[in-house]
Amino acid sequence: MEDLFGALPETPAGKPARGVQPAPPRAEDVALAGRLSPHVHLGTSTWSYPGWQGLVWAGRHSESTLSRTGLPAYAAHPLLRAVGIDRGFYRPLAASEFQRQAEQVPRGFRFTVKAPSLVTDALLRDEDGRGQQPNPLFLDPATALQTFIEPAYEGLGATLGALVFQLSPLPGARLARMHEQFDQLHALLRTCPKPPVGVLAVEVRDAAWLTADFVALLRDTGARYCLGLHPKLPPLAGQLPLLRALWPGPLVVRWNLNRLHGAYGYEEAEKKYGEFAEMLDPDPETRDELARIIRGTAGAGQDCFVTISNKAEGSAPLSVRALAQAVADG
Repeated sequence: MEDLFGALPETPAGKPARGVQPAPPRAEDVALAGRLSPHVHLGTSTWSYPGWQGLVWAGRHSESTLSRTGLPAYAAHPLLRAVGIDRGFYRPLAASEFQRQAEQVPRGFRFTVKAPSLVTDALLRDEDGRGQQPNPLFLDPATALQTFIEPAYEGLGATLGALVFQLSPLPGARLARMHEQFDQLHALLRTCPKPPVGVLAVEVRDAAWLTADFVALLRDTGARYCLGLHPKLPPLAGQLPLLRALWPGPLVVRWNLNRLHGAYGYEEAEKKYGEFAEMLDPDPETRDELARIIRGTAGAGQDCFVTISNKAEGSAPLSVRALAQAVADG
């Protein structure tokens, strides 16, 4: 029987290994990984892409196979020290599901996990993403604890990197009453117990959040600002004042979408990038500035949790490699 997490522990001579196998490590990647601080955790937003054959996987596998059994092979890559768990955004995950992921990765590996939309979206949406009606559980502390914080703390243990409340775009009526949104978020974060390792972080999709009031509530609750590299927000340089105001502390980054595609360009990027095997839209300016921030943060002894989407430059593993090189060369 195939091993629960992929490859069998032993393979008879002359027979191909079964399960999802890691691509043979490049000597350059091994050497580059050795130059990175242990505080630097770089990875991708998830791990289930067949097009990463040769970059991450040794063979061709379906998306469902990679989703179920590909994580150990992903975590064997010398530069991939982190990964995102985005599917919890669509439905809450149990502690046992988090534990299963934690048991498949090596020591020092970290997860970045998005909170369920059940508590981070002000609207209840249909299957096409259209807002239908107000969400009564938006930023509800009890729901956040039960469906996200407690299961993640219990299941992830020492592999917990960043738990991210990614707040979806607010409807106009709420944007007009931002003081109420700040109060709700403050109450939620005050309710959350401090994580045993890693950090709690907040990522936003509306620039209206990026104010002194936001900085004050993050300081008061000990949460971090998640640097969201997305066209709906100012470029990286425009978000640096928040990081400076919250220094010192760990760095949390989610590089979501290349700015050239615009605020609603996910589908356009997906069509253009195909199987995500090539870096088609390199963004060296963002990458070099991000590398500078990572070097400064890790150099001060603070952890860095950085996950990158395929839609940032075309291929997340190649973006990780280029970012790692920029960090090390600096």
